[in-house]
Amino acid sequence: MIEATPTYAGIDWSWQHHALCIVDDDGQRIEEATVPHTRPGLTKITTLLRRHGVERIGIERGDGPVVEHLIRDGFEVVVISARQVKSLRARYGSAGNKDDRFDAFVLADALRTDAGRWAIVQPDSEQTIALRMLVRARHDLIDHRIAVHNQLLAVLQHNFPGAIGLFSQLDIPISLAFLRRFPSEAKAAWLSELRMAHWLKANAYCGRHTPTRLVDHLHEAATGRVSGAAAEASEVIVLTLVDLLATLRDEQARLEARIKEALLAHPDGPIFQSLPRAGTVRAATLLAEIGDCRARFPDPPALAAAAGVAPSTRQSGKHLNVAYRRGCNKQLRAALVDWAQDTPRANAWARDTYDRARARGCRHPHAARILAQNWTRILWRCWHDHTPYNPDLHGRLNSLLTEAA
Repeated sequence: MIEATPTYAGIDWSWQHHALCIVDDDGQRIEEATVPHTRPGLTKITTLLRRHGVERIGIERGDGPVVEHLIRDGFEVVVISARQVKSLRARYGSAGNKDDRFDAFVLADALRTDAGRWAIVQPDSEQTIALRMLVRARHDLIDHRIAVHNQLLAVLQHNFPGAIGLFSQLDIPISLAFLRRFPSEAKAAWLSELRMAHWLKANAYCGRHTPTRLVDHLHEAATGRVSGAAAEASEVIVLTLVDLLATLRDEQARLEARIKEALLAHPDGPIFQSLPRAGTVRAATLLAEIGDCRARFPDPPALAAAAGVAPSTRQSGKHLNVAYRRGCNKQLRAALVDWAQDTPRANAWARDTYDRARARGCRHPHAARILAQNWTRILWRCWHDHTPYNPDLHGRLNSLLTEAA
């Protein structure tokens, strides 16, 4: 019986077209094609791969419609990052030219020569992918909200300075209600202490400032534009931005409700919600970015490295350099550090770990990453064992509590 000759494929994909290259066991090109990013184009890729008996494909990123299509059709997808492809080009010449068809060949040939070095894409469940989409959409929405907030702040600084600092934040409901009712300095001049008191009561204001304090703030602020075409334009802009901010706040609340619903329905939800100071959004973000495929992170150091909280060590001769890890999942690092740096408020072990890092001279960002790296060991064990965090089983925490007692 004659065994089939192994074949390897590489795909350099984009949102317009995809370059495919298939090589044999000797590294010779046996098929090359460029197809459009359409359903017929993806179908043609599948046909060519099956015609040549390809089982594993090299690609530069582990997500996107091409990867989903290949996995759905039963192929193994191997990730070889763009940075690695750039280095691999030097194998075939010193020019370093960038060409989609050549990059597809580099991907295929690297898969042939170094098959054991690359990670196979492990897909998450549909529930996790949906939760990740919701969490990242919320993050993007917050970025938009911050941008609109800053735009409104800039307009008010020039045209209505008294509205700045009147309430605790510029984009909270009471502040937006005030600007909707009094979008310009000319209209706010109508307010007396009595009128301010009536307006606050009508809008259910529960803050600590008295009507007198708020009116004094308006009178003591620098003078903005009171009349003229510029003042009228400013009023239109303020009303537009206020409506936009209110809409963004409503949509953020709607997304957060869906995130909570998705987190409660997820099998791993209880694990992440059991973490101290995790709450709903933080727990959902951690779950969404870590995923639910245990094979992706076989041990705690793999999770710490992927999250960028483990240092990057480089050693040559007597020289040893321990540096900040830049190549990582940036969303996962932000989520992990954001959660970890808040845990000292609720966990004695986290407080002790953070304080010892600070005592060694680490600045806050470094100490927060050290704490996050320590948390990854506990988080990985809970996640890997499908068990919620139980402080009664946390040995070092219980020792600290006993010493304190």
